[in-house]
Amino acid sequence: MAPKKQTEGIVVSAQQSRFHVDATDTPTSKEVDIKDLTLSIGGRDLLSHATLTLRENHHYVLAGRNGTGKSTLLRALAQGRIPGVPWSLRILLLGQTDAVNDTSLDDSLAKLSFDDGTVLEHVMRSDASRERALIEAKYLSDALDDAKDPLTVVRAIRKLTHERLVRAHDEMAKIAARRSGARGAKARKELIAAEQRVAAAALLLAEPAADIAADAIQVDTRRAVDTLAEIQASLDAMDAASAETRARTVLLGLGFSAEAILRPYKTLSGGWRTRCSLASALFQKVDILLLDECTNFLDLPAIVWLQGFVQSLTDTTVVVITHDRDFADAVADELLVLRQQSLEHFNGNLSLYEHERHAKTKHLTRMQAAQDKKTKHIESSISNALSAAKRTGDDKKLKQVASRRKKLEERTGLEVGLKGGRFKLNRDLLGHHLSRRNAIDIPNADPLVRIAFPTEPPELRFPGALVALEKVSFGYPHAKAPTLVDVDLVIHPGERIGIAGLNGSGKSTLVGLVVGADHGGLRPTKGTVTRHTRARVECFSQHAVEALEERGRAEPELTALREMMQVVAGAMSEQEVRGLLGGLGLPGKIASDVPVAALSGGQKVRLALAKLVYTAPHLLVLDEVTTHLDSDTVLALVETLKQYQGALLIITHDRFLMRCVVEGESPHESTGDSDEESEDEDADRGGWQAKPGVVYRLLKGQLKLLNGGMRKYEAIAEKANGKLGVLK
Repeated sequence: MAPKKQTEGIVVSAQQSRFHVDATDTPTSKEVDIKDLTLSIGGRDLLSHATLTLRENHHYVLAGRNGTGKSTLLRALAQGRIPGVPWSLRILLLGQTDAVNDTSLDDSLAKLSFDDGTVLEHVMRSDASRERALIEAKYLSDALDDAKDPLTVVRAIRKLTHERLVRAHDEMAKIAARRSGARGAKARKELIAAEQRVAAAALLLAEPAADIAADAIQVDTRRAVDTLAEIQASLDAMDAASAETRARTVLLGLGFSAEAILRPYKTLSGGWRTRCSLASALFQKVDILLLDECTNFLDLPAIVWLQGFVQSLTDTTVVVITHDRDFADAVADELLVLRQQSLEHFNGNLSLYEHERHAKTKHLTRMQAAQDKKTKHIESSISNALSAAKRTGDDKKLKQVASRRKKLEERTGLEVGLKGGRFKLNRDLLGHHLSRRNAIDIPNADPLVRIAFPTEPPELRFPGALVALEKVSFGYPHAKAPTLVDVDLVIHPGERIGIAGLNGSGKSTLVGLVVGADHGGLRPTKGTVTRHTRARVECFSQHAVEALEERGRAEPELTALREMMQVVAGAMSEQEVRGLLGGLGLPGKIASDVPVAALSGGQKVRLALAKLVYTAPHLLVLDEVTTHLDSDTVLALVETLKQYQGALLIITHDRFLMRCVVEGESPHESTGDSDEESEDEDADRGGWQAKPGVVYRLLKGQLKLLNGGMRKYEAIAEKANGKLGVLK
């Protein structure tokens, strides 16, 4: 067992032996095979004796509920904290794309800030290996071109050699600190030798110019020429010449315009900086690429492009964490499910996993029920026969009792053999066992995620549309062109309407017009907006979580319960508020004791929803509500929204959410489940069912109906991305 590694509260341990792949510094395989992996943070175990296997060039989706430790696992993997992961593997985690400012070969380059330059330059500088090689090549090239002073090249090659040895020494120090036993002793000997090489290089670097012999100048000059040739060869191997083309392609695919690519990086907003960070990660050539919530803040065309790009990475192992079910299903070769402090490997995607797990659970449950019924019948017949035998003294009946007991023992347990056929004792249960069959092991399912809130708005006193926009235009002050032009939109009670479009196309502006200036929204610059005088409209905006975070920082003692009691202002009792919060997944002490500032992103979303739906509004507007939610919670939200009897206006890039809630698809269609699930859904709704809604696309300020819904929009995005291509 390897010793535990502890850094910043994270403790990691794993099984290792002298034959482990980490015993060699340059393994031929790029696979990761870690057994008995235990990972904890703050004294809480996230993984316990788990197995982590990453096959070379396979694509994985790491699934699991919020708070189970998915991001912590990726961070530990990327930072080299997991014993047994070869140090020679190039592993990159989204967000680790910092500039190479640690070299002092050229002061002007060393002091260059990563935020200086254009967006394109920012992405190109993010590749640490390429940037360092370029700096070293320029430094040596300039020294060799200096014909006036022959000692320039001597000082250059000695300085470069010294800095390379220092970096190698630092890496060896990390390896020596991690290894123990015979391998640890060997690593420490190598570290001592590395320290001696660094000291010798430092003496050469400090040697006075007058003491440098002529033959030393020749040797160092030849060494500089050879080193420059090696650096150029490494640049050719990493295809450095095509770096600008590759960076442009990635940026264009993620939604940057040709003009935006050449703008200063400092001018980017937070969302676009996130895209730039993703572009930096995709630009680099690594062995293992770790993408944590890479679809956040991306619009659908960018998500579809990223989906194709990840699928094209045939020479890279990719591990993705995402809440976007369609994206996860598209990119996954295999699934890693983090649940109950263990990692479950599944050959397939998330929807197939859920379908097979559900089908297996249902099959084994039915098998157990049928067997329990059969066992009960046999036990009853044994009891009757035994009573009759004792009463009459019939030995024949006693033999029947013994025979039936043997039959009961032989037929109790799993009825399916190892190869899927009928169970055979001599084939399927070798060795010594206490029973003649394996027990029926029904998978232990996680408790269902709960999302429950009032779904039936109060009746309106008179009929009519809830909101009607007629020839509405809106433009922000000092803007060159209006954001919305001649928009017509009518929302009736109980309707489902979806809005799709690029980020910045005006979706949030449209939401502001629907909500109205009286409720923190907007007034049109042209056209009319009519609202039902009795209708209650509530909106979940993209900034709802940020607002709660600000409230939490301003009031450190603020809890979800206290926040809700202030919102309802006496309209509900504390018990009713607790019931509402419990239905949304904030039960008991989480609601009353945990400060809002300490809630997770998903919990803040639940609190923000509670503030809107404590009495069901006639129109509920949801603008990117799934950003902080895991796939199980999104599925639970879909189930509840399908039961919601008020009108829904959904703005999202999540294809699964839009298809299920707006277009009326069953959430179980993508998992391949039978029609029984849909029938069960309808029965649970008590007969109420919303009519399928419509999806609009917001393009160039105009609202256009998408015949074909999100699948049509996805096809449009794929066609547009086809013109950009996928270039690695």
